[in-house]
Amino acid sequence: MRRYRNTKIVATLGPATADRVRELVETGVDVFRLNFSHGTHDDHRAIYRSIRETEQALGRPIGIMADLQGPKLRIGTFPDGGITLEPGDTFRLHLDPVEGSRNRVQLPHPEIFAAARAGTELLLDDGRIRLRVDQSTARMLKTEVITGGSLSDRKGVNVPGVVLDLSPLSDKDHRDLSFALDLGVDWVALSFVQRPEDVAQARRLVGGAASLLIKLEKPAAIEHLEELVEMTDAVMVARGDLGVELPPEQVPGLQKQIVKLSRQLGKPVIVATQMLDSMVHAPAPTRAEASDVATAVFDSADAVMLSAETATGAWPVEAVAMMDRIIRAVESDRFYHALSAASHEAPEPTVSDAITLAARQVAETVSASCIVTYTVSGSTTLRAARERPPVPVLCITSSLRTARRLAITWGVHAVHIPREERFSAVVVRATESALAEGFARSGDKIVVTAGVPMGTPGSTNVLRIERVP
Repeated sequence: MRRYRNTKIVATLGPATADRVRELVETGVDVFRLNFSHGTHDDHRAIYRSIRETEQALGRPIGIMADLQGPKLRIGTFPDGGITLEPGDTFRLHLDPVEGSRNRVQLPHPEIFAAARAGTELLLDDGRIRLRVDQSTARMLKTEVITGGSLSDRKGVNVPGVVLDLSPLSDKDHRDLSFALDLGVDWVALSFVQRPEDVAQARRLVGGAASLLIKLEKPAAIEHLEELVEMTDAVMVARGDLGVELPPEQVPGLQKQIVKLSRQLGKPVIVATQMLDSMVHAPAPTRAEASDVATAVFDSADAVMLSAETATGAWPVEAVAMMDRIIRAVESDRFYHALSAASHEAPEPTVSDAITLAARQVAETVSASCIVTYTVSGSTTLRAARERPPVPVLCITSSLRTARRLAITWGVHAVHIPREERFSAVVVRATESALAEGFARSGDKIVVTAGVPMGTPGSTNVLRIERVP
């Protein structure tokens, strides 16, 4: 099950793929996303069990991410199911229950009324309808229609440029989070992040039961970007939502900024949303979509994600295969290697970072076939991956939880082994694993890093060159 690429693939499971887990893993999926915006707890439990059964059958740790829905801001309903708005129309939004009409609709979210002022823009239906507030009270917003169109029941509302006094965790999210942690998911993805307090709240609730990933989808979060990335375990660039509240031309540059910062801070970063969207209905992507995936790989993202393509699409396995081919094509390109070689971040002045940097340099100098990291917490391996070495990173760990969480990380192939107390035993495990997993042949050199005393998180202090017997 060795992957001949470094960038990982995250795939969303849904009705199209609930019974095709093994096929998807064999085609290239490294991490599965359970989207709690859809499906019941029973649905997610059945999928979780199928993933774990596949993991056991294939002997490869598989990561599972629970993606929480977050609060959904929606308008009310109309007697006939919808209306048509024209530019220049006056349209009122009411906090109290009202019957929708050509001129008004309910907006049952007091947080929006508290934050809106004259000049505030409201985006409805993923930005298709644009309103500008002319007058605001605690219970009514009088707006002018800037961009019109058809508007139907319960469409979503976005308020760009405004921080809403709203927790990222709704009552539904609290229930879903408790269920997901009881299942044993490896990652929890937090939606609607606006400020550091949101991450702190989620961190308290998750504790150490799973790793925390924040979805950067609100422009307000970008104002606290470095602090938010430091507080979390991984980052997702949720470009679809960002593109609703930001001008589309700003999203590509912001994607690069987030990926670069995440690399600097040693946090895995996923690029997501509509990467191969046409493959929901067609057996091949557009050239623009292939280029979009390639750009994320060139930027050195840890992973790229499929959403509707694998959850509800007609060609889920083909979408994974296509993404795998695009990644491998980019990673074999000489321009990619030149960019990677020029993108190394300055190490921190610690023994662990010094050893990790040396491991990359030594592996290149002696033409080692791989770097083997022995880790319990995963920190040693994350540092090795941040260096983007020219050879694979083989992680051996006594923690199955750590092996699963590292499935999201660039270039890492994790193997679960029994706990070792002596470095000499770790070296033996390293050579055995490199041989068994197809990363080395007899006579090859490998570079081994670990921390002594064994099992102490963050204590990487040993580097050794070993020849595979």
